[in-house]
Formats: sequence, structure tokens, C-alpha cells
Amino acid sequence: MISTSAHGRVNLIGEHTDYNNGFVLPTGIPQMTRADLEPRAGQTVFVASTNLADKPFSFELGSERAVRSWSDYVQGATWVMRQEPGAKVCGFDLAISSTVPMGSGLSSSAALLVAVLRAIRGAWGLEGLVDDIRIARLAQKIENEFVGARVGIMDPLAASLATETAALFVDTQSLQIEQVPLPTDQLEVAVINSGISHSNVGGGYNQRRSECEQACEALGISSLREVGMDDLARIDSLPEPLRRRARHVVTENDRVLRAVTAIRSGDCQELGRLFRESHLSMKNDYEVSVPDIDTLVEIASAQPEVFGARLTGGGFGGSIVMIARAGSARAAAEKVVQRYNGATGRVGFVLVPKVAVDGTREITAP
Repeated sequence: MISTSAHGRVNLIGEHTDYNNGFVLPTGIPQMTRADLEPRAGQTVFVASTNLADKPFSFELGSERAVRSWSDYVQGATWVMRQEPGAKVCGFDLAISSTVPMGSGLSSSAALLVAVLRAIRGAWGLEGLVDDIRIARLAQKIENEFVGARVGIMDPLAASLATETAALFVDTQSLQIEQVPLPTDQLEVAVINSGISHSNVGGGYNQRRSECEQACEALGISSLREVGMDDLARIDSLPEPLRRRARHVVTENDRVLRAVTAIRSGDCQELGRLFRESHLSMKNDYEVSVPDIDTLVEIASAQPEVFGARLTGGGFGGSIVMIARAGSARAAAEKVVQRYNGATGRVGFVLVPKVAVDGTREITAP
């Protein structure tokens, strides 16, 4: 039996920049997905999940077919791994369990893919062929080409490499990666689920990526990474909504760089200000927020213990991330949820910090 796992992630800042070759700054969360794999003779794969109501399913290697279900991710994993030079994969039994909530904007799909790919790698001794960065690239390929979600590299990289005590500073153009320790003596990260489900497949997410590509074509560049803050006047010449889409990406890249500086210097006030700026940009320029998410961010930002809050993930629902004074995040988040639920009728809830059975802060090591 091969048992592997991968954590979900929350993106501190740097939204919709990864597929534009920009900068991102995710960090790991305690919730994780676990894959238990037992090789078997033949070419049949049997899959069961403890989290989903769907019945166990099976498929034949070489006959993988997307059916717009969570099973696509498992089929995608065998589809892509069997294409790797030197990789030989046979049938297996797979059991999946997860504490990463689906539709929360916390990379449940990336955690699933990374966990399953790691299990396949371990079962057939492919560690020398497929390292952790390659795992992330394969997970992205599955999302893009098999599942149909045009996501960037951030989520699988975070699921593969991020920890809970540091921000993963990634240049998605060069894939230069740096772990930036969080000043945990000064701040604490909280994540609140809005009660509004989110999906990256189809709809607005893919449309935003297409709009960025149209902006690049109009500017005569290959990616929005090629323009910066000094080019905002040039960006302003674009037609709407391309102007606002490009403006978000360019200013968000700048915010990531300034956020890294703020984290390194322990400037929580500046980091909070950047969070607020980022949310307004996602709301007004990128238009991926929704009214109840805006309400949740406003309630969170008004708390005296909170430095800043913003929508995290692809948008159109999901979760918000906020930073609060160290030791106060859970209490502040619970207060925010109570007021948000009362104001909107939603059923929001606190995901991070987790509370252990004995009432203490629960940390799950990667």
C-alpha cells in the first residue's frame, strides 16, 4: 500500500497572475487530501472516495475519458502519467479522502491531483523521473487538457511545495521559487468559507483568461508579464473590459512584490493595505467577486484585530483570506462569520485556524 497526501492552499495575494506569467504568494493550510493506492494485476483502476456520495467507479487504462465529474481528475492522472517517458503504470485500487472543501477556492482539485500523482509515482518507483515540480506541471496539464480548466501553475505548485509557516513566492515565468517565512509572532492567517461554491471549469474563469490573451494581442506582447506599472498609460488605451483586466494583472504583480517586502520586514499594516487594494482590484477591474463576498471582506476589514482581508482563489464565490494579530485570528474570524451570516443569510464558516479537539490551535505538518 502506498499512502500519500497533499495540502490545500490559500493564496495570500497574486490572483489571476499565474497564467499571465506573473508572481504569486500562496501558503499551505492544514486541510489535505490523502490517497491510498494498492497496485493490482491487469489494466483496471478501481476508485472510491470517503467524501463524495458518488458510488465507487472503475475505468481501463488507455480508455480514460472526461465525464465532467471528480473522477476526471483520477483518470487524468493515469492519462498523463502513462505519457511520461519510462513510466509504466498498471491497474490499482485507490481510496481517496480529503478535508479540503470543494468549491472553496482552496485548491481541492490540485490537492487531489498531487496526492494521486504522488501515489502513482511511489507505487511504480518513478521518483527519479518525476520530481515535485514535474508533479505540479503534470497536474496543471491534467486541468488544462483533460478536465478543461485553464488554470495556471500556482495551485499544483502550492499543493506540491507549500508549507503552513511560510509563503511560497513563485515567479511563474521562470519558476524561481522561494520560501518566505511568515512573521507568526506578529500575524496569523485566517480563511473563511463564504458558503458560495466556486468552480474553475468553464464560465467566468476561462473567460478572464481569454480576455488577458486578447489584451496581449492588442498590445503586441506574448504575456502581461511584459508590461509593468510604468506601462499603465499604454494599458489605458485598450478597449473595455481588456483595459481593466490587464490593469488588474499588472497592479497585482506589483502588489505581490510589495507584499513579499512587507512580510520580510514584518510590516503587517502595509500587508493589510495591500490585501484591501487587491480585493478592490478583483472586484472592480477583474470582476470576479460577488456582492456577498464583498460584504464578507468589508465585515472582516472592519474588525480591530484584522490588518486586511480579500477574496482568495479564482473568484465567483469560495473563500476570503484575512490576516489578524497573532493569537486573535480564530476569535476574530468567528465574529466575522456571525455577522456575515446574519447580514446575508449565508452559512459561512471558519476553515483556518482549525481548532483541535482539546480547543488548541491545530497544525498539520506537510
